Amino acid sequence: MIGRLRGQILRKQPPHLLLDVNGVGYELEAPMSTFYELPPVGGTVTLITHLTVREDAHNLYGFARERDRDLFRALLKVSGIGARIGLAILSGMDAAHFIAYVEQEDITALTRVPGIGTKTAQRLVVELRDRLDGIGTGFATATTLGTAAGVPSSPPGALPDAVSALIALGYKPADANCMARAADDGAKTSEEIIRGALRAVNLP
Repeated sequence: MIGRLRGQILRKQPPHLLLDVNGVGYELEAPMSTFYELPPVGGTVTLITHLTVREDAHNLYGFARERDRDLFRALLKVSGIGARIGLAILSGMDAAHFIAYVEQEDITALTRVPGIGTKTAQRLVVELRDRLDGIGTGFATATTLGTAAGVPSSPPGALPDAVSALIALGYKPADANCMARAADDGAKTSEEIIRGALRAVNLP
């Protein structure tokens, strides 16, 4: 089991990330809550990780904080919730907001996440409301997330990258394109465009 990685960021294309760890390149997927805190390409970062092993693939997921990984693991135990929806939830809200919505049985807030309908939101509340004690409190970042190496982090393809990331999070291509364009001012990084697009649909 790979539980933690520290290395240099070689590529960022949300939700995908390539990390060089002592000459070995690790491909990871990460929620936007983690991407917002990453240093530029070329910087060094420490991530808490979760590895899933299937017959056809080994998938590695990276998180800025242990509490985010704990919540991701709790989500994977819910019937009908896979890694894609887990990443979408952690991209649209932090652990504290999610826990509050579950405890308050706020179905409307939960259904703002792509891929979560009313029935899925109800299932999340029923299956998780008694499992979330301790998640979201008492966990700090693994270390300082990273240090920059002076490499620019806003490539010319910021808008297309943002659209691709929103599609990967579960939004329909046409919706993702409209959301990203509405949030773009021509000078933002892909992470900033995505953050603005998610805030526009009332995700915290």
